[in-house]
Amino acid sequence: MSKKKLNLEILTVKQLAEYLQLDEHTIYRLARKGEIPALKISAEWRFKKDLIDKWIEEESLKTFLNKKI
Repeated sequence: MSKKKLNLEILTVKQLAEYLQLDEHTIYRLARKGEIPALKISAEWRFKKDLIDKWIEEESLKTFLNKKI
């Protein structure tokens, strides 16, 4: 039986801001508005990197398709 590697890399607001090259305040705003995949644990926001990467792809596709229409 093969074991599947789980992608459980969890990012903090600071790490995600660095990854996306955005200001931390922008990350907080996107998370609060539900515009980015996020999980709030107590008072702290956390982000699964694989979901963020998927979100980036989806947003890029939306932008591309909107320009084509």
